[in-house]
Order: sequence, then C-alpha cells, then structure tokens
Amino acid sequence: MTRTGAALIAAATIFSFAGAPAHARDFPYCLQGGEWGYPGNCQFDSYQQCMVTASGTKAYCDVNPVFAFGAQRQQSQPEPRRYRR
Repeated sequence: MTRTGAALIAAATIFSFAGAPAHARDFPYCLQGGEWGYPGNCQFDSYQQCMVTASGTKAYCDVNPVFAFGAQRQQSQPEPRRYRR
C-alpha cells in the first residue's frame, strides 16, 4: 500500500468517527475550587471518584448544579392547562 492510500484510509476513518454525535451526559458530581472555578470539572459518577481526584489539592467536590437542577426542572413541570369550549 502506498503512503497516499494509507493516508486516505486514515482520513476516511477519522471523518467517519467525527460524524458520530457524542452523547451528552450530566454527571452528578463536580470538582470545584482552586483552578476549577464554578461549576468546575463535572465528570464524576460518584462522590468517591471526585474526592480521590481532589485529594492533595485545594479543590473540593459538590453536586453538579446542571444535574441537580435539571432533574428538578423535569419533575416539576406543570401539566398544560386544558380549556373547555
């Protein structure tokens, strides 16, 4: 296989993966404080995972506000009003 052929196959592979959408997900815990700011690094499934990452730094772990308030917003939506004629 030539260099050009290998390059074309590599490019096609990269572009085929680039077209697939990433699944957005809100993780429940965020690493906050220090260099992370607010809401911080929100990629933790458990509080323990977050605390291990925060260990030895000036950061701390807290609930991801997007996760917490997003779930609350979905549950508390009122039903639409129905009008009689």
